[in-house]
Amino acid sequence: MTQATLGGRSEKHFQALVEVMARLRAPNGCPWDRKQTHQTLKPYLLEEAYEVLQAIDEGNDAELRQELGDVLLQVVFHAQIAAEEQRFDIYDVVETLREKLIRRHPHVFGEATAQDAQAVTRNWERIKAQEKADAGQVMGPPSVLDGVSPRMPALIEARQLTERAAYYDFDWPDAIAVLDKLDEEARELRAALGSPDTAPQQIAEEVGDLLFVVVNLARKLQLDPEATLKAANRKFRRRFTALEQALAAQGKTLSESHPDELNAIWESVKRMTATQDVPSASTYAHRSTT
Repeated sequence: MTQATLGGRSEKHFQALVEVMARLRAPNGCPWDRKQTHQTLKPYLLEEAYEVLQAIDEGNDAELRQELGDVLLQVVFHAQIAAEEQRFDIYDVVETLREKLIRRHPHVFGEATAQDAQAVTRNWERIKAQEKADAGQVMGPPSVLDGVSPRMPALIEARQLTERAAYYDFDWPDAIAVLDKLDEEARELRAALGSPDTAPQQIAEEVGDLLFVVVNLARKLQLDPEATLKAANRKFRRRFTALEQALAAQGKTLSESHPDELNAIWESVKRMTATQDVPSASTYAHRSTT
C-alpha cells in the first residue's frame, strides 16, 4: 500500500468511524453504548492496551491490527462522550497530539539538535517539565520524575522512575551490580523475617525494595519487566495446567495429592516442556517510554 493510497482514504475512513460512534451514542442508538461513561470504560481501555502488547509479543499482524483498532475505539468513544458535553471532540484530541509531537521534537521541526535517543529523551522531559510549569501544574521545585504518573501499574512506574534517573547517570554501572544489590536486599528481608520484633510494615517494605531492584535488573538487561513477568505467568499457567492433566490421567485431583507427588509431576512437566517455554527475544523486549 503506497503512502498516496493511504493518504487518499484516511480522512474518509476516520470520519466514517467518528460518525459510527456518534450513531451508537445517539438517542436511537445502542443502549449499552449510550450507558457508558468515562469511568465505566476505564477497565476496557486497560484491557485493550494489554491485548495489543500480547499481539505484539505473538508477532500476529492480524491480531495486532484488530487490537489497535480496539484501542482506537476507546479513544473515539471517550472523545464522543466529551463532545456530547461540549468539552472537546476527537479533532481536538488529534490536533493536541499533533501540536505536542511538533513541540517536543525541536530537533526535527525546529533548530535544536539531538545526537542520540538519550538526548531526545532529555529534551522531551525538559520540554514536558516546562509545559507543566507554564500551566501552573508544578507545586514545588521541578523534578525529572514529575513526568512519571503514580497512577500507572507499579512495575511500569518503577521502571520509568529509574529510567529517568538513569538519563542523568544516577544508576548502577551494570546488571551484575544490580544483582549484588538484589543479594543485599534479600539478606535484609531474611534478617527481618528472622526477627520476632519485625513489624509487618517493615517486612512489606523489604519485599517492596526487593521487587524494585528486580525491576531495575530487568531494565539493565534491556528487558521490559511487565512483559517478562507476563511471559513467566504464561509459562506457569501452561505448566500448572499440564500438572492438572497429568493428575487427571491418574484419576486424581489436586486436593487428593501429596505435595511431594505434586512436586515430582511439576519437575517432570518442566523437563517435558523446556523447549516449548522459550519464547522469542522480542517477547521480553524493553519498550522505550519516550
